[in-house]
This record gives sequence, C-alpha cells and structure tokens, in this order.
Amino acid sequence: MSVAIVTAEQALQREAAAIADRGESYSLMRAAGETTAALLLKRIPELRERGALVFAGTGNNGGDAWVVAGALARTGCPVTVESLGDPRSPDGRRARDEARVALAEASPANWPVVVVDGVLGTGARGEARGEAADAIRRINELGAAGAVVVALDVPSGLDSTTGTGGVIVHARLTTTYGTLKRGLLLRRDEAGEILAVDIGLGEHANDGRLPTLVDAAAVRRAIPPIPADAHKGVRRRLAIVGGGDGMAGAPMLAARGAMRSGIGMVQLLVNPANVPVVQAALPETMAARWPVTAEDQERVLGWAHVLLLGPGLGRTAMTRALVERLLVAWRGPVLLDADALNVFEGEPRTLGTLLGARPAIVTPHPVEAGRLLRLEPREVLARRFEVGAELAKMLGATVVLKGPPTVISAPDGRVAVSASGAPTLGAAGSGDVLAGIIATLLGQTLDPFAAGTSGAWIHGRAGERAAELGSVRGATLRDVIGALRDVWSLTDPLPEAPLLASLPAVGAQR
Repeated sequence: MSVAIVTAEQALQREAAAIADRGESYSLMRAAGETTAALLLKRIPELRERGALVFAGTGNNGGDAWVVAGALARTGCPVTVESLGDPRSPDGRRARDEARVALAEASPANWPVVVVDGVLGTGARGEARGEAADAIRRINELGAAGAVVVALDVPSGLDSTTGTGGVIVHARLTTTYGTLKRGLLLRRDEAGEILAVDIGLGEHANDGRLPTLVDAAAVRRAIPPIPADAHKGVRRRLAIVGGGDGMAGAPMLAARGAMRSGIGMVQLLVNPANVPVVQAALPETMAARWPVTAEDQERVLGWAHVLLLGPGLGRTAMTRALVERLLVAWRGPVLLDADALNVFEGEPRTLGTLLGARPAIVTPHPVEAGRLLRLEPREVLARRFEVGAELAKMLGATVVLKGPPTVISAPDGRVAVSASGAPTLGAAGSGDVLAGIIATLLGQTLDPFAAGTSGAWIHGRAGERAAELGSVRGATLRDVIGALRDVWSLTDPLPEAPLLASLPAVGAQR
C-alpha cells in the first residue's frame, strides 16, 4: 500500500474516519504506543538495562507516550515519566492509568539511553510555549548529551503541515502513525530517521486522492526490465539540446545520467564550438551543432525517440526560437529543463499550448517554477504541493518540482512525493543528471508520471548512496552518477510489518 503524504488536517481526518468505522479510538493509541515500544526494544539493546525517560503532554500525543511507557515497563525496562499535566481526553487518561499499574513495578530510569518525546502532536498549532517549550529544551539537552531522542508522530514544536516552528525537538528517530506528515519531509533535519508505522487505519490511511510516497517497490512496478535481446533501438535514442557558450558540461551530465539509466543512444546537440569538446569527453555519444537549419532539424527528429531540451542552453532569444521550432515540428515525448523553461517566464499557457497532447515532462526547481508562474520562490516552497499540481494542469504536462522533497504532479491530479536524497545533490549539475535519467525513462515507457516519479527516486537514492560511501563534503556528481549502477538494481527491501515506510536520517553532514 502506498503511504499517503498528508497535512495535519488530513491526518486527523484519516484517523477520524478509521475511528468512526471501528466505533472506538483507543485501539489506535494503543497500537501506536505498543508498536513504538517494540521497535525501540529491537533497535536499541541498551534500552532494557538503561531504560527510557518519557515526556508525556496533555493531548493524545501524550497518551501515546503513556502507552510507550507502560509497554516498556511491562518488559522490565527502567522507565521514568515526566508528565506535563492531566490528559485531556478519555483515551489519554486510560493510557495513563494503565501505564501507572506497570510503572509501579518498574525501576526508575536513572541513566536513560532513550528519551521519548510525547509533548505535542500532529494537531498542535503555533510555536511551543510555556511548559511545553521548557520540556522541548530539556529533551534537546538530553539528546545533546548522548541520549537517543525518539519523537512520537512528529517532533514537538514542528508544524505537521508546514515544517515551521520555534523551539523544536531535534529527534534522532521519529515514529509517525498511519500516514506521513508533510512537515516531516520538509524538516528531515529535525525528524531524524522516519518510520511510518501501521496502526490499523486500514483503507482510511489512503483514500486514493492524496499524494503518495515513491519507493523502490513503486519503481520496480513502473519501470520494465531491459529484455535479453535488447539493442540500442529498443533501449531508445535520446537527443539532448543544450550546451551553450561555456556550458558544455550541462548536457554531458545529462548524457551521463541517461547512459547510467539504460538509454540506447545519445546525441548531444550543442553550440558548434562545443562539438569537439563533447565528442572528446563522451566518445560513447554522438555530437552535432544545434539544429538551426531545416535539414539539421529533419535529421535529428527523424532519429530521436525522445527530446531533452534545456541543459546549459542559455537564456537567449535564440533559445526561445529554437525550443518553439522544435516543439512545433516534433510531436513525440519531450522533457524541458532549465533554460528551455526560463525563456517562457510568465507564459505558462503559451508553453502549454506548444507542448500540446503529447507525453511531456518539465523539471523546474522552485526558482524556475516561480519564474514561470511569476511567484516568489518562497511562495513556491511554502505551497510546493499545490504549485506543482496547478502548473501540471496549466501545462498539460507532468511537473517534477525538485526538492527536497521532490513533488511530482500529473495533469490528471495524481501527485507523488520522492523523499530520497542527500546533501550530495546540492551541487550545480545535479538537475542535469536528473533530467537525463527521467528523459531515458520517458522514452522507454512513454508514461510521464512513471518516468518522473521513478527518475526522481533513483536520482535521490544515488545521492544517498554517494553519501554513504564517504563524506558529503568530499562527494561529487561523479560519485552520484557512479552510484546509479548499484541503485538501479532496485534491491532495497520492502518494509516489514508493522512498518509502512522507512526514511534514513538526513541532516547536517560533513
């Protein structure tokens, strides 16, 4: 089952629907707390000896914390609970009362290895203040001293929808329940490792209209294997139009991404001065000048299965004319990136008309999306889930709004989110590599949404893999491109119940 990405309101609606169906609510709280306790015992062996300090707020998040405390105590773990007050809900009071029975028999956690954050939950609004803020500061002090800080559902102080907040718990691990909250994906640095846990929402966890998380299983389903008798025609032919003066590297990075993703042939169409540079650097590709004549255009369009327009093309009148001419003459699958989008600043409907009814993808970063729509980048970032969907409908094309996280929106309303990635991707040229990957998949599947979702996840996973091999500071795009070979094996295991998804910690790295 695909994990839904939700706002705070949507998360509460999903839970309310499951409760209405069940006729009771406490089983969800019990499942959240007991499952978290079991995961902690499995992951942190020292917990049985050193125990946990549990902070319990007055809301349902505090109820989850009381369940965790009781479950740990029943296994013999030392447990101490710091309560911020009486629970407000009947479920919370029941959780506290049941936990107290077990805690009465447990030893106190004098040197806790785990600190559980159950201060504020999904429904909290605004910055944490007063006693809650004091508790958050204390939790962070304990984490800085070496304790493993575990947040329940979301780190306290973090807005579940926007990822904003004042004082926020800095968690090493977050267990979130039934769905993935947007704020967690926007603030991975605060959430640490994220485990999405099944607590029994059933069919109510995802009604089919919510954005969903892309994972290795989704990519395996979407991208067919390369057949044993494949030749370069079967693997498709990609023409990359880019490489303006001083920017030969951009289309070459796109070509490397394509070649590491299974393309059959690549032709780079660049500034005439860059042709010998490209041929010398990438002998496995072909190179030619931009198709500025009718003869050049006919030759390229008769050869290619898919076009990638934009990497390093230059933001000039010539670029606009070249892109328009190719889009009119070519009705096959196309991907527009970088300057092929920038030259349509403020004219998304004009671009949509040129794209027409064809398999098409655009891959803007937030600044480029802002240029198209005449929005400030901060507004695009604040509304990335909505902006991508609006632009997709306007263009009639799949929009890959680059992240983190990357949001992929189809014109028919489908939205997916790729949360893979690492700071290794925060370098010039990373988007060019991504464009080459996605263009390859577009040519092979003719399914823009499948190509966009799969390409974004693969690119991000390669960034993670490059980070795993050494320092982020020492990694280059060559390392990311090299990692694609391993990542394409798609050997990432499926999460085992009760996990719905597992996202690695992504924070400040050297």
